[in-house]
Amino acid sequence: MINTATATRGMVVAPHHLAAQSGLAILREGGNAIEAMVAAAAAIAAVYPHMNAIGGDGFWIVRAPGSEPIAIDACGAAAAQAAPEWYRLRGCDAIPARGPLAANTVAGTVSGWEAALAIGRRWGGTHSLERLLADAIHYAENGVPVTASQHSNTRHKRTELEAVPGFAEQFLPRGAAPAVGDRFVNERLGRTFRRLARDGLDSFYRGALAEAIAADLARIASPLSRDDLERHQAETKTPLALALRPGTAYNFPPPTQGLASLMILGIFERLGVTEAEGFAYLHGLVEASKQAFMVRDREITDPAYMRNPPHRFLSSASLDTAAAAIDPARALAWPRPPSAGDTVWMGAIDGEGRAVSFIQSVYWEFGSGVVLEETGIQWQNRGSSFSLDDGALNRLAPGRKPFHTLNPALFAFGDGRAMPYGTMGGEGQPQTQAAVLTRYGYFGQPLQEAVSAPRWLLGRTWGEESTTLKIESRFDSGILVALGLAGHDVEKVEAFDERMGHAGALVHHPHGVIEGAADPRSDGAVAAF
Repeated sequence: MINTATATRGMVVAPHHLAAQSGLAILREGGNAIEAMVAAAAAIAAVYPHMNAIGGDGFWIVRAPGSEPIAIDACGAAAAQAAPEWYRLRGCDAIPARGPLAANTVAGTVSGWEAALAIGRRWGGTHSLERLLADAIHYAENGVPVTASQHSNTRHKRTELEAVPGFAEQFLPRGAAPAVGDRFVNERLGRTFRRLARDGLDSFYRGALAEAIAADLARIASPLSRDDLERHQAETKTPLALALRPGTAYNFPPPTQGLASLMILGIFERLGVTEAEGFAYLHGLVEASKQAFMVRDREITDPAYMRNPPHRFLSSASLDTAAAAIDPARALAWPRPPSAGDTVWMGAIDGEGRAVSFIQSVYWEFGSGVVLEETGIQWQNRGSSFSLDDGALNRLAPGRKPFHTLNPALFAFGDGRAMPYGTMGGEGQPQTQAAVLTRYGYFGQPLQEAVSAPRWLLGRTWGEESTTLKIESRFDSGILVALGLAGHDVEKVEAFDERMGHAGALVHHPHGVIEGAADPRSDGAVAAF
């Protein structure tokens, strides 16, 4: 039996159990959900380094009971030097996926921590940075056991990363991928956390730490400069919202694919599916994903460059049209251009019912592969998703924000329940969100069952070229056959396949009970009291 964790005073879910415990410790000390999430975000950068880092971006949705959610955009923009001509002068006809030239956007996540803590102080938060970063400092300086996920990803990506500045020194001690259970240490990152605790989070962008980061970046010939760091600020925004039968779904506005996540739910609701897990359920969600992805790939970019406002595609008329385009018996020909990514999603709810849905990412596993010499910071490669082509939707331009697969989600049920939920997994994020939300919110599955149940992924992920419909083997074989006969290019994968993402969800009930679910495909846990 798969049991859902329950508690009343506070709960944190994360794809690494130590990060969940770091957040819980803050809740136990009277901290609020935002403070707990900052502690967890710092800790997971130390303990799950192949999936995220403080050299990446972050996105938040936070909500207090009875209030409208707030979105925090901590996405870094392209460097002032990062223009197509700059790359062509260096012999590039596309932005490299790895190495210093891929490290071309500001790392925004630390600015998001600061913006969130400003809200947390309005919620009564009093914890110091020294306390919030204490676990991260300890894990970075003293080490943590290497997970099977880190070992496997290091081994598989070694060939393309070992020549990238700083990677081998940090991730290939003694010249090999560290074994599962070996102690992984990053003392330089620990010192960087100490500097942030002492000088403040803004020092990452405007202070002595910013100078050290800029010097590290200049040393490897990244286009990023101190001025790029200094120009960066996190932004607060209004989340996208979509009214559905069970309540209101919230997700992140552009430059993220949050629009696609909401469109999938709105389209699926119109298909009239009456039960989970059968052919109509899987076919309906896969085909709804295709309709949403076509809009995403045609429209979503830095909001300053968008041709249409995102809410246009959430109108009843637009969703009706998309649903009507779905053949209930046949698959639409696929693929379209896919996306990829590696990320962590985490959630927190405190005893007052205040909820946080949070994502932190370096894009691909290990990001650019760059580990900065003095600071030990691993830098993202999010800007490698830009195009150098003049007519491209996501054309590279100085100061432009890259398209993001990241999209933290939150659902407010009509009966008063609040559910922060999400996952890592690039192209799979909207699909996994839809699986979890529909199973729990529409068909009444227990929360942990909804997260653990077999999943699917349409498209490419984890650096693979395959664009098949990957389906975990726990589905009934008859459903797989039916999908194949309907024209889906089905590929059966392992029973609990990490490529399906590391999902998680929390639910706060009006009477004060909190439910939580962590993904068995991850190294995560629900931590509660």
